[in-house]
Amino acid sequence: MVNELIHKYCEGNEALERLLLKHSTDVAQRALKIAKAHPELKADEKFLWEAAMLHDIGCVRTDAPAIFCYGTEPYIRHGILGAEILHSEGLPRHARVAERHTGTGLTASEIIHQNLPLPHRDFKPESIEEQIVCYADKFYSKTRPDIEKTPEQALRSLEKFGSEGLDVFKDWMKQFE
Repeated sequence: MVNELIHKYCEGNEALERLLLKHSTDVAQRALKIAKAHPELKADEKFLWEAAMLHDIGCVRTDAPAIFCYGTEPYIRHGILGAEILHSEGLPRHARVAERHTGTGLTASEIIHQNLPLPHRDFKPESIEEQIVCYADKFYSKTRPDIEKTPEQALRSLEKFGSEGLDVFKDWMKQFE
C-alpha cells in the first residue's frame, strides 16, 4: 500500500519517487529500531512503518527543485499537504503524523510569530508514533540522502528554530536512544 501511494502521487517523477523511498525507508527503519528497543512505549509497529514511509508524501505538491519537487506550494507546507493527501486516501492517523513532523512540531504561536503559510493551530506530535517518526526524521535529509546525522548534528540542524524545539529533541534523545 505504501509504495503504491508514493508511486501514485509522484506521477511519473522517478527521481522524486526514488528519493522519497530512500528517505522514508531510512526514517522507517530508525523508527522501528526505536520501537523494538523500547517495547515499554507500546508503539504500533505496523502503523509506525506505514506512517514513516508516508510522512513526506506532501512534498510532491511543493516547489523544491533541489529535491525534484515541481509543485506550486512552499516546502514548509509539505506536512499539511501530506495530511490532505492521506485524508483523501482514508488514512487519518497517517495524516496526523505527516502534518506534525516538521521540526519537532510547530505551535500556533510559532506559526504566527514566523508568519508561516500554515493554519494558525498547533502541529505538535502527540501519540508515541507521531513522536518517534518526528524524531527519526531529524537524522535524514532529502538534500543529502546518503548521510545519516549524528544526534549532535540533528540538534545543530534544529538550533535555528529556537530552544523549545531543542529541548523537545533532547527529551526524545533520552527517551528513544
